[in-house]
Order: sequence, then structure tokens, then C-alpha cells
Amino acid sequence: MSVRAFLPKPVPREAIAHLLEVASRAPSGTNTQPWKVYVLQGASRNKLVDKVCAAHDAGRADPALAAARKPAYDYYPTNWVSPYIDRRRENGWGLYGLLGITKGDKDKMHAQHQRNFRFFDAPVGIMVTIDKVLGRGSLVDCGMFLQNLMVAARGHGLDTCPQAAWVDYTDIVLPHVGAGDNEMLVCGLSLGYADPADKVNTFHTPREPVANFTTWLE
Repeated sequence: MSVRAFLPKPVPREAIAHLLEVASRAPSGTNTQPWKVYVLQGASRNKLVDKVCAAHDAGRADPALAAARKPAYDYYPTNWVSPYIDRRRENGWGLYGLLGITKGDKDKMHAQHQRNFRFFDAPVGIMVTIDKVLGRGSLVDCGMFLQNLMVAARGHGLDTCPQAAWVDYTDIVLPHVGAGDNEMLVCGLSLGYADPADKVNTFHTPREPVANFTTWLE
């Protein structure tokens, strides 16, 4: 599950390195291993949070600034259709309802969205990139790498939240982490110890039954 509230408890560097080593066993097309990882802790994490939160606030104050932002790639469709838009709405209003955020409450919506750019208070932020020369299949490879990382984290008592929200701020993120011009930001990831007392972590998204997405052929 995606955890959206973390404790300030630090995560040892050795533990993170071990998780990344486990994740690196993910399969990839012809063993290209396209992922590149940047781990942010301490001052580097906090400075990125300040930069992106400032840009997020500026975009709200001036919608033209927000509209001018170009995501690293099209994570979401340009035109939403059912059933995907229905699931998206169910997810969004389910979360907002739990948090007491009503439709039209733009202040609270903005603040909640900005929690992404604070890594939900997790002490570790991770950015994953790939080389722009690679094809779309490398995004599948990165997905398997990330899943390995997230499952391994749970095995060590840690939690995560994969975040596509960061791709809108690639112009800030990539220079901050020292990425090259040839790199494309795939996503960010929050890593740490879940806060069990925060009600946001009681939110569990529904899943379609197997019968709805599977065709059996004999």
C-alpha cells in the first residue's frame, strides 16, 4: 500500500543500500538495467522539498506558471474515459473524504497535494531516472525494479509511497540531484517507517476482482 504519513525515525544508509541491491535483481529487457537512483536524506532532501513546494505554491498563485510546466512524460492520459476515470475519482474522493476535505476546498486540496513534495515527512526520498535514449519498455523494467524495492522494504519493516507527482517538477529535481541532460525522471519514492497513528494510513484502495480483468483461454 502507499503510505502517506511517516515517522521522523531515520533509516540507516546500510539498510537502503541493501534494499537497492535486492531491487537490482529485477528483470529487464536484455539485462539493460536501465534504472538510475538518487537517494536524498538530510539537507539534500530538505532543500529539494523547499524548492518544489515553493514552485507548487507559485503555480497556485499564478495558474499560468502551473500550466507552463511540462511533465517528464505522459504518465496519465490526455483524455480520461471509463472505467479509469471512475477509479481515479473513487480513489481521490475516498482519500479526501477520510481526511475531511470537501469538494471545492481548494486550500486543503493544495495542502494535501503538497504532502507529495514533502515526501509525506519520510526521512528518505528516492528519485529514479532512465536514459532518454531508451524505449518505453525501459519504463516497464523500472516498474519491476520499484516493485522489488517496495516489497523488500516491507520485509524490513519499512514502507513506501511511489509518486508520479514529481514528474511535473523535473526541471527542478534533475539539476538538484545532479542528473545529466540525457536523463528522464521516472518518478519519486518516499521511504521510511509508517506512522500508525495517522488516519491517512488506514486508507486502502479497492481492487477489481480477478474475473473482471482476466480472460481464460483453453
